[in-house]
Parts: sequence; C-alpha cells; structure tokens
Amino acid sequence: MFNQKDWSFNNISVKINGGRSKDAIAFIQSVWQKNCPDHPFEYQFLDDHFAEVYRADTQVSKIVGILATLAIIISCLGLFGLATHSAERRVKEVGIRKVLGASVQNITAMLSKDFLKYVFIAAVIALPLAWLSIHKWLQDYAYRVNVSWWIFLAAVLLAMLVAFLTISFQAIKAAIANPVKSLRTE
Repeated sequence: MFNQKDWSFNNISVKINGGRSKDAIAFIQSVWQKNCPDHPFEYQFLDDHFAEVYRADTQVSKIVGILATLAIIISCLGLFGLATHSAERRVKEVGIRKVLGASVQNITAMLSKDFLKYVFIAAVIALPLAWLSIHKWLQDYAYRVNVSWWIFLAAVLLAMLVAFLTISFQAIKAAIANPVKSLRTE
C-alpha cells in the first residue's frame, strides 16, 4: 500500500467484510488517526466509485436511447408517408389486380416488397459501420464484452418488422378498397 502523491498513489484499498462494514470502517479510522493525525480520514466504497466513473456513460446511454427512439418515430412517419403516396399512386394497378383475383396478402406483399428491399439494403450498409463504431468505443474499457453477430441480425429483423408494420397499414387499406370505386375515379 502506498500513499505517495508524487506518483499518483494517494489511495489505500482495503477489502472488508460487507456484513461488518461499520466495524471495519471504525477500526480503519482509528488506525488512520493513530498513524496520520494531520490528514483527514476520507473513504469511499468501490461500487460508489465505479458508479461515479460510469455516470457519464449512463447519461450518454440515456440520451442516445431517447434520440434513437425519436429517429425511429420520425423514420416511421416518413415511411408511412411514402407508403401512402405509393398506394395512392398505384390505385389503378391495385384495382386491376383485385378484379383479376389477387388476394389481400398478394397486394400487401407487392406494395411492401419495394420498401422492405430498401430497408434491407440500408441495414446491410449500416451493419459494418455499427460494428466498427461499437468495436472502437469498447476499446476504451479495461473489461469489455464481444458483441455477437446475432445482435446485429436481431436489429435488422426488428427494423424490417417495424418497416413492415408501418407499411402494411396503408397496403392493407389499399388492398381492401373497392376496386370498382378505384377504377371508376381513375
């Protein structure tokens, strides 16, 4: 144990029994007062110290979570607007397909396929960038975890699911519309 401030060793670490922490602190304080009466006795538990050290990461994590949620909501609104525009633009095509016997599932799949293709391409582009940024960020920690490939797969599947749910509302609405009405107005 060192108390050498010139070398930045100015803390003493002591392992104590957690069940008798008050007795241990009182004993350490009495030994400190006997040996170093000119210096005040200050102590801090290691878990409190770690909480203080990682407080900034916790705050950044909360901010990133809030911003990611806002980005997802905004992107879903944009995707919803694009799906609405696409469904309105293809009203005549949907009406003709409906008259020729296409099912709601076929029309929904047809309208959703184009959007899901772009979401998949965006995910393929984003995956290497995400992996590199996470890998670089985790290099700053002494103890780190390896990020598994299935986390990225789950993120892609979740993005595809959110996109499909966003698009499917307009696709189903277009698929169940009366084809005679859509062909007459067109």
